[in-house]
Amino acid sequence: MDTQNPSAPPRAQSAPADNPTRTRRHGGGITHDNTRHTTRFVVIGNHLVQHKELSLLAIGLSCHLQSLPTGAGADIKSLAARFPEGPTRIAAALRELEAHGYLRRERHRTQTGRIVTRTVSCNQPHASRREPVDTGCPPAKRTPPPQRRTVQKSLPAVPQPSSTAPALLQTAIDLLATLRRHDPRLLLSATDTAHLVPGVAAWLERDVAPGAVRHALTTGLPDDPLRRPAALLAHRLTDRLPPPPPFRTPSAAAPPPRHPLRNCEGCDRGFRAPESESHCRDCRAAVASLP
Repeated sequence: MDTQNPSAPPRAQSAPADNPTRTRRHGGGITHDNTRHTTRFVVIGNHLVQHKELSLLAIGLSCHLQSLPTGAGADIKSLAARFPEGPTRIAAALRELEAHGYLRRERHRTQTGRIVTRTVSCNQPHASRREPVDTGCPPAKRTPPPQRRTVQKSLPAVPQPSSTAPALLQTAIDLLATLRRHDPRLLLSATDTAHLVPGVAAWLERDVAPGAVRHALTTGLPDDPLRRPAALLAHRLTDRLPPPPPFRTPSAAAPPPRHPLRNCEGCDRGFRAPESESHCRDCRAAVASLP
């Protein structure tokens, strides 16, 4: 009868997942067949392609963005038309890259006053965390950038009305409060509303209907998120301010007063006359003709 060797394992054991050297020692794993690139290539750091917190889609998308020429379309719509993942997954990957410093979105105003969003791809982002992310690569010696204080910019000035009538200002307040019904991004704070009210009132006193003011403020807004909607509205109130209404010469003579209707005490016929008159014109003429 054969005896089993108690020291031999009952079956072959696989290498632990956290020990890649075991696979390499047994001849498995990846090998590289590299050819040196001389044209049309981009250098990608291991800190990105071996990142342990980014998804595979985010890593691939960052490599694609770093390979694009300056000015190429990098918005969600352009990327969704280029790749099969769809807008939802691409948007999530862009948020990953933005959170880890591989992507920045900056807003710029063009010469025509339109606000556009520019996507900045970073091939060597500055770490925003106190502890560096472990990517398996030796960290490069680098002086951390100085921290910048974020200062909220003041809103642009708006036109000032010549009248501060309460009814005029209340109409302007009501108009600004209803802008969010037309575009949820135009939800304004009380401070922003108080700053914009004089500008709206300046439009209203120039014979511009509230509906026309609302149309001028809400039409043609950019598709990207509005980080400072109050600043955009302030710019439009100033840049698109219509001219004053034409001057109208007042009439030379005021129209005659319209007296109330009363009944004649003589013939009970209705007539219009001042309160001092109790008889109609015919009755007064008949009384005047008596001897």
